[in-house]
Amino acid sequence: MSLHAVVIPGKRALPWIVWLHGFLGAGSDWHEITSAFANPQLLIDLPGHGASHAVSTSGFAQTRRLLQNTLIDYNILIYWLVGYSLGGRVAMYHACRQPEGLRGLIVEGAHPGLTTGRERDERRTSDRRWAARFTHQPLERVLDEWYRQPVFASLSEAQRQRFITLRRDNHPAALSAMLTATSLARQPNLRARLAKLPVPFHFLCGERDTRFHAIAQSIAARCHTLPDAGHNAHRENPQAFCACLTSILHASPEENL
Repeated sequence: MSLHAVVIPGKRALPWIVWLHGFLGAGSDWHEITSAFANPQLLIDLPGHGASHAVSTSGFAQTRRLLQNTLIDYNILIYWLVGYSLGGRVAMYHACRQPEGLRGLIVEGAHPGLTTGRERDERRTSDRRWAARFTHQPLERVLDEWYRQPVFASLSEAQRQRFITLRRDNHPAALSAMLTATSLARQPNLRARLAKLPVPFHFLCGERDTRFHAIAQSIAARCHTLPDAGHNAHRENPQAFCACLTSILHASPEENL
């Protein structure tokens, strides 16, 4: 089994860019920025999301297998992996297995893993509550409160409403299942393995995303701060996001080919 994906053709000599969206999103979230790149690109819908809403997963290991199967289906041999939030966590988990063909890892606002049992217990309790709410309460109400969490504090009311409108076509039961399966409480602490990656590793976050600024200091990555943006920097400041990725991809052409 593999995941639904959309191909954007590009120059065959360049490595693919494989995009992984965040929780509540879909591969289409990246459409606003894909035109900035000449690379061939693959926009993937993660399990429980978009056209992959009927695809289930038991956790990170199975999600990684689904990702690997999807890359094989599209004959993607050389690629950079770009992931936001949940997609970034999946991307880091995948990269830590050091797959053949991966040329670099770029994550935006993604957690490398909790470090204490207490943190895991607290996160497990929180995610179970959210999963129950997605299952049993009206979706728009849950989305409104989801986007009022502190991590999204930089959003204006208009931006929050746009997100709610964009996300209200999701399938609540599928979201609940994916949230449970890929809870941060179930994710390994990847810091040690990320420090041993044989490929470039870049971490992006918005300048107003203070939580992930702090997290960025705990990982062995080259960190990039994007101006005028919070947690969801690629949507809040797509121009800065594209400029940063372009700089990364063009920095060491010998590594990208």
